[in-house]
Amino acid sequence: MAAEKPSSKGQAWFCTTGLPSDVIIEVDDMTFHLHKFPLMSKSRKLHELITEQEKSLATGRTTRIQTPSESTQQLDNDSEEKQEIQEEQENEEDEEQCHITLPDFPGGSESFETAAKFCYGVKIDLSATNVAPLRCAGEYLEMTEEYSEDNLISKTERFISQSVLKNIKHSIRTLTSCEGILPMAENLGIVQRCIEAIASKAAASDPSLFGWPVNDGAANYKGGNETNPRRKFGNATRAGAATVDSWLDELGLMSLSLFRRLIHAMKALNLSGEIIESCLIHYAKKYIPGISRTTRKPSSSSTSVPTENEQRELLETIISNLPKEKTLRSAPNATRLLFGLLRTAYILNASEACRLTLEKKIGSQLEQATLDDLLIPSYSYLNETLYDVDCVERILGYFLEGMEESSATGVEEEDENTSVRSAALMLVGKLIDGYLSEIASDANLKPEKFYGLAVALPDHARLFDDGLYRAVDVYLKAHPWISEADREKICGVLDCQKLTLEACTHAAQNERLPLRAVVQVLFFEQLQLRHAIAGTLLGADAGTGAEAERLSSQSVGEEEEEENETGRAVAVVGRPQEGSSTWRAAVRENEVLRLDMDSMRTRVHELEKECTTMKKAIEKIDKMGTRGQAEKGGWRAKFGCKFKTQVCDSQEPTVVDTRKTRGHRRTQ
Repeated sequence: MAAEKPSSKGQAWFCTTGLPSDVIIEVDDMTFHLHKFPLMSKSRKLHELITEQEKSLATGRTTRIQTPSESTQQLDNDSEEKQEIQEEQENEEDEEQCHITLPDFPGGSESFETAAKFCYGVKIDLSATNVAPLRCAGEYLEMTEEYSEDNLISKTERFISQSVLKNIKHSIRTLTSCEGILPMAENLGIVQRCIEAIASKAAASDPSLFGWPVNDGAANYKGGNETNPRRKFGNATRAGAATVDSWLDELGLMSLSLFRRLIHAMKALNLSGEIIESCLIHYAKKYIPGISRTTRKPSSSSTSVPTENEQRELLETIISNLPKEKTLRSAPNATRLLFGLLRTAYILNASEACRLTLEKKIGSQLEQATLDDLLIPSYSYLNETLYDVDCVERILGYFLEGMEESSATGVEEEDENTSVRSAALMLVGKLIDGYLSEIASDANLKPEKFYGLAVALPDHARLFDDGLYRAVDVYLKAHPWISEADREKICGVLDCQKLTLEACTHAAQNERLPLRAVVQVLFFEQLQLRHAIAGTLLGADAGTGAEAERLSSQSVGEEEEEENETGRAVAVVGRPQEGSSTWRAAVRENEVLRLDMDSMRTRVHELEKECTTMKKAIEKIDKMGTRGQAEKGGWRAKFGCKFKTQVCDSQEPTVVDTRKTRGHRRTQ
C-alpha cells in the first residue's frame, strides 16, 4: 500500500497490490482507491453501498450515494486531441468503478485508512489515542462480530477494557481523543467509562505512599535490582512523584467540558481534597498564564492561548470546584499557586463571589504563605496604596475566624490542637509583621489602615514585638507629617514588655517616637535589667552556699574515714585536693560574675540618672502647662503612664544594698 499526493486532485491513497482498484471512497479531502471484496468481507455498510452501486451501474444509471463528487471540468473547444482521448479513457474507467462518499466519518481520513488496512488483513497498532476513533469507525462501518469473526469492533473493545481502562494515563489520553467524535463516543459509552476509570484509579491510590497511582509508578520504575534499600526507596519515591506529575499534566489536554465532568465524578466518589486540588491547579497552570511568577512567559507549544472570556470562565470553574476545607498536606507551593489564582482573578475581573471563595480558601492555610505571596498589587483605581491592604486584611480575618471555629469545636483533643493552632498563629503573626514592614514605606498608606492591620492579631500571636516595632519605626520615618495623636496611636500597638533588650535600647534613642513611648520603653528596659541582676545575684548566692555545704560535708566525711579506717589514707588524701580545685574554680566564677554585675550596676545607675532628669523636666513642663488647673495625676495622667515614679528613683534600695545591710547587721 502506498499514498500519493497529486497536486491537482487533492490527496489520493492507492492500494499497491498489483490489481487495479474497482472502488473509490472519499473521506474528507482524501480519495481512497481500493478493492471491493476486502471491504465487503468486513463491513456490512460498505457491502450494502457497493451492491447498490453495482445495481445502478447494471441498469445504466449512475447513482452517487450521499453527496455527489466534484463536477467534471468543461473542455475548451481548442483542446488537443490527445487530452480528449485520455479523458474518454478516464470516463470509461470511472463508469466501471464505484464512487462512494462517507461524510462525517468519525476520526476522519486517518481513521478510515487504519480501518481499510484492517480490512486488507494488515496488522494495525492500537493505542490509547486511536482506539476510540477506530471503535467509532467500526460502529459507523458496521464491522460487527456477527458479520465477520474477529472484527474491528470486538478488537477495539478488548483493547479498551484490557489495556486502556486499567491505566490512568491511557484513560486520560483516550478520553481526550473522544473530543472530535463526541456524539458517537458518548453514545457508545467510551467517555463515561474513561471518566469512571480515571476517578476510580485516583480514588484507589494513596497520596502518602511513593506517589499515586502506585501501579503506574511500579511499572515505570526501573530500579528493581538496587541492593541498597535506602537508595532504592529514594529512587522509587522520585519515580512515583514523576509519574504523578506526568498523568496530571495529561489533564491539560482535555477540553473544559470533559474536565468539568471528570471533577464532578471525582467528587461523587468522595476523593480526598488533595487529589482534586492538584488536578485543578495543574489544569489551571496549563491554560491560564501568569499564575506562577516563575512561568510568566507563554509556553511554546502549539496550543492556542484562550481568550479573556474563556480564561475567566475557566478560572471561575477552577475556583468553584476547589475544596472548601484545608487539605491535609497543603504545600507552600500550592498556597503560592492559590495566590496566583487570586491575582489572576483580579486581573480578569472575575465575579466577587469567586474572589471571596478564593480568599476564604487562602485564609484556611495562611500560615503556609510567604511575604512575597501577600504582596498583591492594587489592580483597582480606587485604591491609592501600592498593595491591596484590604484583601490581606480580609484573608487574615478568615484565618482568625477559622481559628476560632476550630478552637470551639476541637475541645476533646485540646492539647494537640492547641499546640498546632498556637504554632500556626505565631507563624501568621510573624508574617503580618513582615508585611507591615514592607507596606509601611508607602506614602499613601493611612494611619487607620496600618493600625487596623496591626491590632487585628490577638496578643498571644506575637512572642516578641520586635518585628512590629520595626514596622512602626519604618512607618514613622516614611510619614513625618502625621499628627502627634496619630503617632501616639501608631505607637500604642506596641507592647513594651515584649520588646527585647536590643529593641528597647534602639527605641530609647529613637527620636521619631513620641515622649510617652520613650518613657515607657525606658521603664521596662530598667525593669528587665533589674530582674536580670536580681536573678544573677540570687543564682550566685545559691551556688556559693551549695558549694560550701558540699565541701564541708565532704571534709567531715573524710575526717570520719581517717579515724575509722587507717588503711585508706591514700584515697582520703586525694579528695581534699579535688575539693580545693573545685573551690578555686567556684571563686573564679564568682569574680567573673561580680565584674559583670558591676558593669550592669553602672549601666543601671546611668539609666536612673537619665530617668530622673527626664522626670524633673516633665514635672517642670507639667507645672508650666497646668497653672490654674487642678489636673489629677499630673504628667502621669497626661501621658498615660501607669507606673509609679519611685521605680525609677535612684534612692530605692537595690538587691545589693539589701545584702550589704543584712551582712552589716550580722557582724554587729
